[in-house]
Amino acid sequence: MHVREHLRTVGRHRRLVRHYCLRLGLVWQGLTHDLSKYSPTEFWRSAKYYQGYRSPNDQERKENGVSLSWLHHKGRNRHHFEYWIDYCLRPDGSVYMGGCKMPKRYVAEMFCDRIAACRVYQGEKYTDASPYDYYQKSKDHILINQETSDLLDRWLLLLKEHGEDAALPQIRRELKDPEY
Repeated sequence: MHVREHLRTVGRHRRLVRHYCLRLGLVWQGLTHDLSKYSPTEFWRSAKYYQGYRSPNDQERKENGVSLSWLHHKGRNRHHFEYWIDYCLRPDGSVYMGGCKMPKRYVAEMFCDRIAACRVYQGEKYTDASPYDYYQKSKDHILINQETSDLLDRWLLLLKEHGEDAALPQIRRELKDPEY
């Protein structure tokens, strides 16, 4: 059991997300980000499967075939695209499983979450390209709404190409614009 280490990791991650959310004007989201990680379902499993260099959910999934911690987490945190997976209707009335379009404020929190996760797990190896590069590896095989994916991709590319000091004010301006 790695209780202290996991607690430190969660605390550092939440502080970083809070910092970025506050810079985007998302005060409440920054304050309440990932509070479910302190619930018994998530906390004790994550402390058990903690490694320090990646999400404990990966190890739990590897050992058990499923991560009960992740299933709990994604169902309670709207900044994860998985929260938004549901049955969707095509124009012809047929049904398929897919991603619903996320509200922009949750895409912004997901953006902050990805920066923080990369910073925590990559440490000194982190660059402004890290969140973009990580997303590129997964985006073709996940159930995410195309508009949501395009917006996240554009914001992560802005971070990669121009850095935090340029990307965050631009994103903050876009959050005030009701259309995307």
